[in-house]
Amino acid sequence: MFLKMTPSEPALAMTQSANVSILRHGEKTIFLVGTAHVSRSSAEEVESLIREHRPDTVAIELCGPRFESIQDPDRWKNMDILKVIREKKAFLLLSNLLLAAFQKRIADRMEIRPGEEMLRAIHAARETGAGLHLADREVRITLARIWGKMGFFAKAKLLLQLLGSGFEADKIEEAEIERLKNQDALASLLQDMAGAHPVLQQVLIDERDQYLAEKIRTAPGKAIVAVVGAGHVPGILRYWESPVNLGALETLPPPGKAGKILKWGLPALILFLFAAGFFLGGRGTGMDMLTFWIIANAVFAGAGALAAFAHPLTILTAMAAAPLTSLNPMVAAGWVAGLVEVFLRRPRVSDMQSLSQDLTHMRGFWNNKATRILLVVVFTNLGSSIGTFVALPLMLRLLS
Repeated sequence: MFLKMTPSEPALAMTQSANVSILRHGEKTIFLVGTAHVSRSSAEEVESLIREHRPDTVAIELCGPRFESIQDPDRWKNMDILKVIREKKAFLLLSNLLLAAFQKRIADRMEIRPGEEMLRAIHAARETGAGLHLADREVRITLARIWGKMGFFAKAKLLLQLLGSGFEADKIEEAEIERLKNQDALASLLQDMAGAHPVLQQVLIDERDQYLAEKIRTAPGKAIVAVVGAGHVPGILRYWESPVNLGALETLPPPGKAGKILKWGLPALILFLFAAGFFLGGRGTGMDMLTFWIIANAVFAGAGALAAFAHPLTILTAMAAAPLTSLNPMVAAGWVAGLVEVFLRRPRVSDMQSLSQDLTHMRGFWNNKATRILLVVVFTNLGSSIGTFVALPLMLRLLS
């Protein structure tokens, strides 16, 4: 059950706030405070609540990796860009960085560090002797579940929306800034995208609401302060008394059958079309089909690399690789182009040191060598995929 604070509860009356709900679970009393991740007043309210009630435990909306990173702003210095490309995580990492960039730009407009309320909660817990309880699902699992449920073009659409959000963040008017001070700016952005991407609503919001509800109500101690983004509060209240299977929410989704069929079936279809073109239409038709295939893949993959401001040799590599890699399910043109870009413009220590600052403006993604490599990988892969779907109807027309 959850209770609103009333004057009949004198020990709790001093915490009366529109942002705080009191929850009960057995003998536990949980103060659930909904925060805006870029609001100074939220940070101050969290710190005051913990110092006032001195709970046994402070539960925070962080997982292990995010808990470490929020305390270490220089974590980017240790990023292994080659490892990211080899593990095929460039798309995922770039999207994560774009989300972080949006939040950081809003926070800079408000003159507050992103995650300030979490840092205040951590410090206040340590000063009052409260235990810290990490209540959020690991970000790697959340992103992997999103990626596993989205097709390639849905990912591309999300990426473009995230890039667009960066420009929107720079244009937000002062009145909108004031409104965002009273809510979770990042949750607001994701809610806006959820209509176009139902997977975001399901995995990033609904699943995490369930996960947070279960982790908070099973936190150790009898008095608990739980600090979460305001966007999660309604969901936590909705799932408070519902059974939650944490194991199911922590499971990485298996590759979808449709993805496997497309991964191997599309190259097989293209090779079949080439064979049919030479056999049914003769050498001229077969060569025309091969020409369309090479030109479409090369042009669009090269355009993708060019859009990322890749080195000229990287662009040429992307153009040369795309017609071949599009027929090989195990290799992508973007991975080849990304590795070449790393060789030609290897990120320096200064690039890693300046990454946090470069995230504050969109041009920084292109100026910083580390993030530019991610753009090269993602944009080249996107261009190569577009080239494949442009070439197919042209090839079928020749065959018919």
